[in-house]
Amino acid sequence: MESNEKKSMGKEIFEWVQAIVVAFVIAMFLRTYVFTLVDVNGSSMVPTLHDRDKLFVWRLGYEPQVGDIVIFRPAVNEDTPYVKRVIATEGQSVDLKFNEQEGYVEVYVDGDKLEEDYINEKIEYIHIGNGTYPCVVPDDCIFVMGDNRNHSSDSRLSSVGMVKKDSLIGKATAKVWPASDIRVLK
Repeated sequence: MESNEKKSMGKEIFEWVQAIVVAFVIAMFLRTYVFTLVDVNGSSMVPTLHDRDKLFVWRLGYEPQVGDIVIFRPAVNEDTPYVKRVIATEGQSVDLKFNEQEGYVEVYVDGDKLEEDYINEKIEYIHIGNGTYPCVVPDDCIFVMGDNRNHSSDSRLSSVGMVKKDSLIGKATAKVWPASDIRVLK
């Protein structure tokens, strides 16, 4: 009888270990290919996002669209995910023009001035970057900018430049932390 109890206990332990391993494999698959969580690091997306916000990021089958908030690994710093907004996709032209009368830089995509109610402040000329404008976004790339334009390292700088689609982690679809500000992102 004691032998049967040991076999039964051993079988139960094996089944628990098996269930835990299967759950772990499924969780890793989902995190690698379907979704992940990413922390915001810095102030480049203020007022939309803030330092230490936690984002739910959709990965599976994602194709960037203008206006999306994306997470990517820039070639200049592959260990640190960047969070930025898509301004233009492949084939679109981007132009940054200094409006002398208003005293700030305006963003144009395909000749149309962007109306951006989500930005923190207008771009000061000193923060126009070192890119050449107008420019056309190459195939398999996107042009990104932070919402806090005067405090963002983004496609305006040659160190980041056009973002290759294969460096994308995914689209930020929801802010899940802090708990007091959980919301779907546009």
